[in-house]
Amino acid sequence: MNNMQREKDPLRQWQGKVSKAKGKAFENMLDATFMYYKNKGFAIIEKTPEPMRPVRPLGGGRFEAFFEKKAQPDYKGIIKGGRTVMFEAKFTSSDRMEQSRVSPGQTEYMERHSELGAKCYVIAGFESGNTYLIPWNVWREMKEYFGRKYIKETDLDDYKLKTAWNGILQILN
Repeated sequence: MNNMQREKDPLRQWQGKVSKAKGKAFENMLDATFMYYKNKGFAIIEKTPEPMRPVRPLGGGRFEAFFEKKAQPDYKGIIKGGRTVMFEAKFTSSDRMEQSRVSPGQTEYMERHSELGAKCYVIAGFESGNTYLIPWNVWREMKEYFGRKYIKETDLDDYKLKTAWNGILQILN
C-alpha cells in the first residue's frame, strides 16, 4: 500500500488539530497584546499580511489563489518615541524550538533591519503556556549561547515574559 492509499492516523490528526488550535490561541494573545498597546498609545505593531498569489479567476470577484512563502517577520511597527520593532512569533507543542523555524528570508529581513537600529525579537510560545521574548542577536547566535541550534524552554528563564492581570503580555516593559 503506498502513501496515497494509507488511512490517516486519527491520533495524529487529533494531535495536529490540538497543536493548530494552541498556535492560533498564541497568535490571538499576541494580537490582543498589540491592540492593547495601540489603544493605550504605547505602540503601533501590526501583523504582516500573508502574501497571496491569485492563479485563476472564478468570476464575481472571486479567485483561486495560494499563499506564497513569507519572507517578512510576523509583526512590525513602532513604539512611542520612534523606535522600530519587529517580532517573529513561533509556537511549539514540542519541548524544543529549532533555529531553522525562522526562514532564511525572515532572517535576512531581521538582520537588515537590526543593522539599521530596529529592535528585533523572536517571541517563543511553548506548550506550558509560557512565552519568551528572545532578542534577535541571541536567536541568531543560538549555537554560541546554548551550544546547539535549538532551544529548550529551560534555556529561556532570562527571557520569560510576564502576563498582566488582564492577560496582556508585558512585551514593551
